[in-house]
Amino acid sequence: MLTATVTSKGQITIPLAVRRELGLKEGDRVTFLFEGGQALLVPAGGRTLMELRGALAVKPSLAQDDYDEVRRQVGRELGQAMLAEDSR
Repeated sequence: MLTATVTSKGQITIPLAVRRELGLKEGDRVTFLFEGGQALLVPAGGRTLMELRGALAVKPSLAQDDYDEVRRQVGRELGQAMLAEDSR
């Protein structure tokens, strides 16, 4: 198990073993996905949210004004797609 300490500015240093495992280099971006009180850190692959806009279909059962639920759904689906891509 690896741990990191949060600084007074809310920053952490990602341990070397984690950076190596994820292939992270200086300047790389990471995404935090939240599920059930836990956070998952995944490489962002250089893609921004604007580049991903429209990439995933939103289930029609969601109310248009329920943006928080849409964000959670997109985060879950994006995280699953990224993990599936990495496992190939």
